[in-house]
Amino acid sequence: MPTEFFPYENLTWPEIAALPRDTPLIIPLGEGYPLETLAEALSHPPRAGLLPPIPYGWRGSSVEYNAVVPEPLLAAYLSNLLHSLRDDGFTRVYALAPQGIFQPNYFTFPDALITLPVSKSASQQSGKAANPQTSKPTNQQPIQPTNSTSPVLLIPIGHTEQHGYHLPLNTDTLIIDAIARGTVAAAPGEVITLPAFPYGVSTHRASFAGTLNAGGRAFEDFWLAALDVWVAQGFDKFYFISGHGGNCSFLVTVVKYAGERHRRIFAATAWLHTSDRIGVEALNKYRTSALGGMGHAGELETSMILHLRPDLVHMDRCVDETDFIATPSYMMDWVEAGALVANPPWDDDTATGAYGAGSVATEEKGRLWIEAAIAEKVDHVRQIREQHARREARRNAGFGLWGGR
Repeated sequence: MPTEFFPYENLTWPEIAALPRDTPLIIPLGEGYPLETLAEALSHPPRAGLLPPIPYGWRGSSVEYNAVVPEPLLAAYLSNLLHSLRDDGFTRVYALAPQGIFQPNYFTFPDALITLPVSKSASQQSGKAANPQTSKPTNQQPIQPTNSTSPVLLIPIGHTEQHGYHLPLNTDTLIIDAIARGTVAAAPGEVITLPAFPYGVSTHRASFAGTLNAGGRAFEDFWLAALDVWVAQGFDKFYFISGHGGNCSFLVTVVKYAGERHRRIFAATAWLHTSDRIGVEALNKYRTSALGGMGHAGELETSMILHLRPDLVHMDRCVDETDFIATPSYMMDWVEAGALVANPPWDDDTATGAYGAGSVATEEKGRLWIEAAIAEKVDHVRQIREQHARREARRNAGFGLWGGR
């Protein structure tokens, strides 16, 4: 019988927990690999899971404005993701790459690397699959540096992690990708976007099966290296947007280092989405859950996925959990409140992986909140453009120490 390749990211964590631990799980770089050849390399298992492809960061990615980061940094990112799966007990986990991309000794366990040729037709059709003979995207256009009219480069980062019994593992990626694409459509010429990157940082991953973790230091190193490449390509305005809360503190570190390393750029990030004044106004207007109903896999995220991919939502499995141990300076909702920052084990506060009231979610709320999130990101993009233009004007006029340079 032929091998059945199933999409890992569409499952919920209990379905991942139920998988036989000898099920092969594969993280591909790009798309377009011949599955029959992959099945042969895996010795024809009955089932194998394909995880979300890494869209860029490696030689040969045909994503527009690809940033080729040093291969040891990408290998560290990948190795941490594979270790997450091994920690969950899976014994056959692999990175799948085009031939000639990696040295096997970059990985902590070299037997995890499978290399295959990539279908040329698939590469042309998807725009994501690799051509290992090239190091530039095929349709890259030059960007003029320090140009106030050049677009902001939007870098959406999601994640692959548990979202309770009822939402898929790719919830964060689906949401931030939709917001990024909507922002470009709403502000043409002002912003361009990369595809959503499907892996980030989850320090809580041991509590519930299926959640991956790139590791904080590997995450920071990768994105700083990518930004270095984009600056060399001529970009000077950047906005890292995240669909996953675990990425946010590490993105703050990235933009802090970036601002000193490249003094003529403006790089910014924000806490998640739908969390500044435009988003918060919409949340308060339409929500029906009390404080604590939107922490994770709750009213907000469930509504958004009902709007974007209702086929992946299992409302019959939804369990509301709002009994987070809250004190005046430490509580959990979508916009977290209080002065204290902490990271207690998730299973202190949730038995299902969810924080919030997903049962009150609706598709209409999801539509309204996606629209608000897009409006908020457009506002941020315009502020980033204004910040960069005004700072460049001040520098060029010789303000302060800039006058001696």
